[in-house]
Parts: sequence; C-alpha cells; structure tokens
Amino acid sequence: MRFNKLDLNLLVALDAMFTLRSVSRAAEQLHMSQSALSSSLARLREYFGDDLLVQVGRQMELTPRAEVLQEAVRDVLVRVNTTITATPHFEPARSDREFRIFVSDFTMSVLVPHLLVLARAQSSSVRFHLLPQTRQPQRTLEHGDADLLVIPHEFCSPEHPIEDLFKEEFCAVVWDQSRYAKQGAISLAEYQAAGHVVMQPPGMDRTFEYTFMENTGIKRRVEVTTFSFLAAPFLVVGTERVATVHRRLAKEVARGLPVAMLDMPLRVNRMAQSMQWHKYRTQDPGLVWLRDLLHQAVARMDAGIEAVDESNRQK
Repeated sequence: MRFNKLDLNLLVALDAMFTLRSVSRAAEQLHMSQSALSSSLARLREYFGDDLLVQVGRQMELTPRAEVLQEAVRDVLVRVNTTITATPHFEPARSDREFRIFVSDFTMSVLVPHLLVLARAQSSSVRFHLLPQTRQPQRTLEHGDADLLVIPHEFCSPEHPIEDLFKEEFCAVVWDQSRYAKQGAISLAEYQAAGHVVMQPPGMDRTFEYTFMENTGIKRRVEVTTFSFLAAPFLVVGTERVATVHRRLAKEVARGLPVAMLDMPLRVNRMAQSMQWHKYRTQDPGLVWLRDLLHQAVARMDAGIEAVDESNRQK
C-alpha cells in the first residue's frame, strides 16, 4: 500500500531500525534478511532525502531528520495496531490475551497477588507479563511496549489518561534490636544522622520519597543503595540503619523479618499510586476489564491489611 508514493510497509522496517539502531538486529526481529532490510533503508533514504541512520563508531545514530520522524512513525503504527487488534467485546473466561503491565517490585509485592487471585476467579487463560521500571515509563506506552503503567501519579505523562488506585504512606523500618526500635521512635535529628538504605531504581533517576526528601531539604547519610524496594527492609537487619519504606510493604515484610516500623519524624506527603494507559486504547474492552479488576484488587488488598491489623490489636 502506498501513500504519497511511500510504501507504508516500509514504516514498520523504519520503526524497527529506529528502535534498535541496527540493521542486522532489526532484520532479525522482522524475520527478514539483512540485505532485504538494507534495500528498504536505501528506499527510505531516497524518499526522505536523508541518511536517517548513520554509522558512528560501532553503532548507528539517528540523523536530526530521523529524530523528528521517530515519534511520528511510532504514533502511526500504534494507532493502526490499536484499531486492528481492538475487539468489540472481552470475555475473560474465553480470552488468552497477555497483558503487559509496567510495575515496581513494591506494586508487584502488595497489589499484583490480589490482581492474580481475582483474575484467576474469572479466567484460567488470561496471562500477565510484568515489566520492570524504565527511565521514561511513558515511552513504553507510546512505543506499544506496555498495556498499562502502575506508577506514582507525579511520574505519569500528561499526554495519556490517568486513574489513581490508592494513596500510600511511608514509615521508617529498623532492626527490632536497634536502639531506635528499643526507644520506640526516631527523632528528625537521629533520622538525618543515621545510615540509610535507599532504593535506586534501575534505569531511573529517583523514587517518590527520594524526590520528596530532596525537595524538602532533608539530608540523609546514604550507606547502602539497592535496586529493589522489597530488599530495603532486609538490609537494615542486624544494623543501626534506617530504610524509608512504603507502609503497606513494611507491614508485609514485618510478618517474617525481625524489623520494627516507626512513624516518620517528619510529615511525608502521601504518594498517589496511579495507572495509566495509551489514549488510543481507552475504549479497549480488555483494558477496561483490567482497570476495573485493579480497583477491585486494591479493595481486596486493603481489606486483608485491615483484617491483619485488627487481629494484631486483639492479641
């Protein structure tokens, strides 16, 4: 098919080469020979009157014209793919669809198990592919690499729809034999003087709580960094270190770890954990089902936490 004398099939090849910055890897992904893809690149260069990709050292780089084209080409392909693959109805009991969800290990630990239980009650064949954090999560939507993001509201893109799922508080987690645990509290001066375990997301600059501390002017002595929210409480055991942890996650790990949860010595804004999807897929029946199921999962998660809290109060 041609549009303005351009073979639109070439856009798929162009998108793959833009993404992978490699003719050989793009050819492998598209199940084409390298010579065939090189021929396609030559036709694209002739059409646009630009080299598009140029060899710089051992890798290929996009030309300024290609940088302009990259997002437009991806946008067109995502819109076409969304239109073609959309179905008028979604029946979870009959679907074998795979949902690709971008989540942190915090969300994966406290919320996703409830999502899976609810999904299993409706379907035995729907699949979930949980994707790790990236530096620019919105690009996973725009590139069609994720169906849904579950991230703090402030990290969401203004270009796509957002729904808040729940609010999250933070607490200080310490070893239950530490001096802070024995005194039952930690002052702001002690908090700032203590050694800290801080989560540094792989491929990302900072977390919600790190940004908050920096903006508030709170100085911490970071002694350990980890790539996992879930690991942070484990890393304070046997030490006098402090980890600032999502309260829901802290409650989960405190059931099996020798740690104590202390109130923060300063007021930390609650984090809005949100979900976001591509604007072209708002009416996708499968995603409508998934978004509703996530809200149900939040209710199930919090009902379970409340039941445990009530049981602990009665002991």
